[in-house]
Amino acid sequence: MRHPALLGTLLLALGATAQVAWDKGVLDELAWRERHGTEHLLRHGSPTWGYDLHHHRLEWSIDPAVNFISGTVRSHFTATAVLSTLRFDADTALHVSAVLHGTDPLIWTHGTDGILWIDLPTPLAPGAMDSVTVVYSGAPSGSGFGSFAVGNPLGNTAQWTLSEPYGARDWWPCKQDLHDKIDSIDVFLTVPAAYEAVSNGVLMSVTPVNGGTQRIHHWRHRHPIAYYLIATAVCDYTVSQTQIPLVGDTVTMWTYAYPQDDYLAQLVAGDVAQQMPFYSSRFGNYPFADEQYGHAQFGWGGGMEHQTMTFMGGWSYELAAHELAHQWFGDKVTCASWQDLWLNEGFATYLSGLCYETLAAQYWPGWKLAQVADITSLPDGSVRVSDTTDIARLFSARLTYRKGAMVLHMLRWVCGDSAFFAGCRNYLNDPQLAYSNAHTSDLQGHLEAASGLDLDGFMADWYIGEGHPSYTVEWSQDAGGNVSLQLFQSSSHPSVAFFELPVPLRFKNGTQDSLVVLDHTADGQTFGLWLPFQADSVLLDPDTWLITGQNLVLRVPTLAATDGRAVLYPNPAEGDALLYLGGTHQGHADVRITDLHGRSVRVLPARPITDRRIALPVADLAAGVYVVEADGVRGVLVKR
Repeated sequence: MRHPALLGTLLLALGATAQVAWDKGVLDELAWRERHGTEHLLRHGSPTWGYDLHHHRLEWSIDPAVNFISGTVRSHFTATAVLSTLRFDADTALHVSAVLHGTDPLIWTHGTDGILWIDLPTPLAPGAMDSVTVVYSGAPSGSGFGSFAVGNPLGNTAQWTLSEPYGARDWWPCKQDLHDKIDSIDVFLTVPAAYEAVSNGVLMSVTPVNGGTQRIHHWRHRHPIAYYLIATAVCDYTVSQTQIPLVGDTVTMWTYAYPQDDYLAQLVAGDVAQQMPFYSSRFGNYPFADEQYGHAQFGWGGGMEHQTMTFMGGWSYELAAHELAHQWFGDKVTCASWQDLWLNEGFATYLSGLCYETLAAQYWPGWKLAQVADITSLPDGSVRVSDTTDIARLFSARLTYRKGAMVLHMLRWVCGDSAFFAGCRNYLNDPQLAYSNAHTSDLQGHLEAASGLDLDGFMADWYIGEGHPSYTVEWSQDAGGNVSLQLFQSSSHPSVAFFELPVPLRFKNGTQDSLVVLDHTADGQTFGLWLPFQADSVLLDPDTWLITGQNLVLRVPTLAATDGRAVLYPNPAEGDALLYLGGTHQGHADVRITDLHGRSVRVLPARPITDRRIALPVADLAAGVYVVEADGVRGVLVKR
């Protein structure tokens, strides 16, 4: 799912395609809008509550002008334990009028906690199959951002659903268990004859009923589907289709757009016609190619990856790319716990970035820089969601989406392109995971198998740990081309003392450059290398492979303080700063910080000069100009 705030100010027309747009706001809005629902996460493991769902026959009557739904839900299941009572989730706003076993009524209770308990006629032994039908109606409460909603977007009368993560129970009796995907569904939507009705899978038939005043739209889906990916939308749509050729297949894409937006919708359909073959070439063919893909517009600001039928709040390049990517990462393989939501959202965010890398390359460098800038804007934050009851954290644009995406980008850097993409394909095609669920450990295992690497340390730092590294590079080069270099690292959060990473540096002058990758295993580590040219500058991580910020690259000769000046960095400083004294200084140094009137604002106790670097705790000082004095040298520091 994606918020509308990710797509915004940078616009580009790609031939006949829709505008390309990326911006911090789109992803922020997408993530923000996904923070709805208040229930606790469901438990890990096999299908819960003693049964495994196989099929739902879902019959719903909906009028988009009225906040009301009536229907029947027939559920086919197999007992996984001795089962005498069946449990479903159903909000108390739904009125259950009957529960049937065949045509026989069953005893049931619907508690104030929103749990529907159904007494089976006789206990079922493990492995026994059965079915029940729930008849109900009501005005859904539409919790969060509209798990079930009716409205008038752009002046159109419309109905839509959005159930992630816990909203399905608001509008139909269901089993909200990530581990129990439903093997298949048939959806029958009875709506006024003037409207189109969409759901998952393939539209099998549209049948007039009640003298032609209503029509029943039958949708059939024959792939396992998670409860929150089942959806409906009803409106007077403009309907069109696009044929997308893939290797050995052709996928029909249906577009259901509000009439006012049909032109933009057609442009985005052209974008998807490029994005789908690209994803298929990297990760295997579109997972539901035997059925179809679709876009249906809905009255929400972002998008939602309903299986085979993405709901779009607007029409933009990156939103389409993000939601399409979910068909592989999130729909085909779904996170097994909301704690691992980054497996859905991190991948979808990263794949939208890969569209820039391959299909709109001019945006790729800026896209990466924008992700890193937001991730490093704060010193903390883990990709793993430790408190899954915190919805704001669950759908954090900075952590679940952006940091998740850039952790994948770093895994690509560490493993190498070939191993990374092979590992991702194997993850998607693993028989235990495909059309089922996965934990982070499953992805790690496949990347390790493909690369031959042990990723325990990496995942401890970047999946569980918080924060990011900052680097200081001190280098010099002699007349013969020999380079001496020392690489320092500090961590923004105490949960990770040191991030062990391959660190890329580009040495360059006006006509030549050379990329060097350092195996950085310790703070202050020294390196020696030779270059066939005299470098005048060094760029740290020039291609943005790493999550890192507040870095410093200094050529050692500039640190010599023979002219009486200290070297301060960063300068101006927004947080703390560093004082470099140069290699000629020995013994101890007293550091004194004064304002321009000579008034002392901070005195640091005498300390040994060991690596010529002295940390200056100035983050709490007011903005202004300060004089820093140490060991007979002085410098001016600007504090912002």
